[in-house]
Amino acid sequence: MRWMLLTLVLSASLALAGEPPAQYSSVAPSEDGIGKLYMGREIAKVMTYHGAPWLERAERTKEERPDLVLAAFEVKQGMAVADIGAGSGFYSRRIAQVVGKTGTVFAVDIQPRMLKLIERDLARHTLANVKTVLATPKDPNLRAGSVDLAVLVDVYHELEFPYEAMRAIVNALKPGARLALVEFRAGDPNVPIKRLHTMTEEQVRQEMAVHPLEWVNTVRDLPWQQVIVFRKR
Repeated sequence: MRWMLLTLVLSASLALAGEPPAQYSSVAPSEDGIGKLYMGREIAKVMTYHGAPWLERAERTKEERPDLVLAAFEVKQGMAVADIGAGSGFYSRRIAQVVGKTGTVFAVDIQPRMLKLIERDLARHTLANVKTVLATPKDPNLRAGSVDLAVLVDVYHELEFPYEAMRAIVNALKPGARLALVEFRAGDPNVPIKRLHTMTEEQVRQEMAVHPLEWVNTVRDLPWQQVIVFRKR
């Protein structure tokens, strides 16, 4: 009985300390995965800077309706917004135009080559309110409590350390700030995206439930994607 009580106390202590609720596990990698499971989901391979032309394709405006995605973000002038996994800066540029001169966009990525692409385009678009930030797979390198909104557009499913990375991202949010995850809809035959690069709303909400977040709403009427919004408790 004493050992049982001790085990329960230790388990509770780990939960309060923010330890992962489930261990990562390994499997034989699938074609598009890294062979690492989190909550039963295989993590997808990261799109490298070689995929930047696809991110900037002319068809993206019609296929993904970024205007509707931005509306779902509820970006406002003067906000500090973190674009996590900013890639080529497709959304960083658009968000920067909305937050204006009094706002800031942190374009965060783990790939220096992606950040160089963003910096090149910033000079071309004369946007002075975007700051590039080199992250690590576990940490976006953002100051605690500094962000009004964090967005991850088709990024979360590629995070090598989803628990640790999200813990750090949530730490960067101000109290009551929002987090928006955009993911291609899994199981939809009309979405021409590889399986590991899609997620169900249920899976996203399950994985966010281990963080101090509350679900706010989900925008489901996009052509291929869904926007799942949370608020920091």
